[in-house]
Amino acid sequence: MNRRFSGCMAVAALLVALTAGCGTREQPLPSPHEVTDTTVSVLDGMSLNDYPGPKAQIVYADGQADFFCDTLGLFSVFLRPEHDRKIGAMYVQDMASTDWRHPVGHWIDAKQAYYVVGSKQLGAMGQTFASFAKEDDARRFMQAEGGKLYRFDGISIDMATTDGGVVKDQNM
Repeated sequence: MNRRFSGCMAVAALLVALTAGCGTREQPLPSPHEVTDTTVSVLDGMSLNDYPGPKAQIVYADGQADFFCDTLGLFSVFLRPEHDRKIGAMYVQDMASTDWRHPVGHWIDAKQAYYVVGSKQLGAMGQTFASFAKEDDARRFMQAEGGKLYRFDGISIDMATTDGGVVKDQNM
């Protein structure tokens, strides 16, 4: 009986291990929305097509999107403690794949991107967080344009203020 019980427990443990991931599979990210001639920043109504540098967007769980004329705007909204709307995904543009003066498409997951903060290149609001899909591209940009490399979780609310916070980072 003891041997039979042990066998049943082993089978039960195997079944639990095999089904542990069932029902918890990560949902695919909702697709990014494309910028049109009428797309404006949620923060100030600026037309995204009128300004240089990387753009950003938050796609909410309900499918609606908020656009930002600058990656700095995305962080300034996302990192606020009062931000509680359910987010489906956040996107920034891969600046190694699009023109800095007129960026189009090339949306990448903001949480997976590499950011160069404090470079000489200016975005719509001045200083910006240059976003890249690949670390090597970010490092090449940083060597040419200055700044410091960060991952998504390394950017703090103090850096992402629209009152010059990016320039306040004394670590650059």
